[in-house]
Amino acid sequence: MTTPVIGFIGLGLMGHGMAANILKKGYPLVVMAHRRREAIDALVAQGAVEVANPAEMAARCDVIHICVTGSPQVEAVVRGPDGILAGGHPGLIVIDCSTSDPVSTLALAVGIALVDAPLSRTPKEAMEGKLDAMVGADLDVFEKIRPVIETWAGVIVHLGAVGLGHKMKLINNMIAMGYAALYAESLALARKAGLSAAQFDSVIRPGRLSNGFYETFMKWTLERDENAHRFAVENALKDMTYVGNLVNSLGGVNPVHAAIRNSFAAMVAAGQGDRYVPMLADFVAEANGLDSD
Repeated sequence: MTTPVIGFIGLGLMGHGMAANILKKGYPLVVMAHRRREAIDALVAQGAVEVANPAEMAARCDVIHICVTGSPQVEAVVRGPDGILAGGHPGLIVIDCSTSDPVSTLALAVGIALVDAPLSRTPKEAMEGKLDAMVGADLDVFEKIRPVIETWAGVIVHLGAVGLGHKMKLINNMIAMGYAALYAESLALARKAGLSAAQFDSVIRPGRLSNGFYETFMKWTLERDENAHRFAVENALKDMTYVGNLVNSLGGVNPVHAAIRNSFAAMVAAGQGDRYVPMLADFVAEANGLDSD
């Protein structure tokens, strides 16, 4: 069987590591510039082929990954004048690894073989090929692309039909960003009550309330390690906005989600959307009249 040619659009913090692992596992890789020129140069030096636009990539590839900011960018990549649809061919499979709006995902899935496979974990696991993937795809399509996903993911969960991956990802992120908002406010309360961040951590970390998210979140407060959890506040707000869209489309009631979203909306409104999620602790501390240290 001929080894499929894999395309990758969106070589950011997560995409670069994913693409590097695809190449490392022996798949021919086609890439294109989106934002980060340095990632393109590194991958081309390792054997990847660069193309000018998604249409050219679609003509060359059997499978294309998209790992961009959100649904508007995915839609442009797929439907734009030089988009994937312009160069697509029968049998082409498109894997959207972005955190996208499921309403958009289901609309895009009409007419192309689309898989939603959003990610969990951090750029560190992306480089190690140990991300988590939540996959929505028809079973026969999933079986075809599973070996490719295995190059960059350690945990792969096939949830069912297209769209369920992005729905689960939004629920996952609501929980994660809920943790962030709760930790940030709890830290500020502890400090106002006369407890240090280290004392707070000495109780929470060894107990039942700790988890992997807590550990990376607290690396900023305790160690000022800005690379421990590199997820921008503006992206957190985007995801929480998508959650709101999902809730509205289902006629649901989600009062806690609204509070979580507003935590990040306030930080973006203050011009700090490019900071990382653990830095919400500083923002809440300052709102409480505390030093960010």
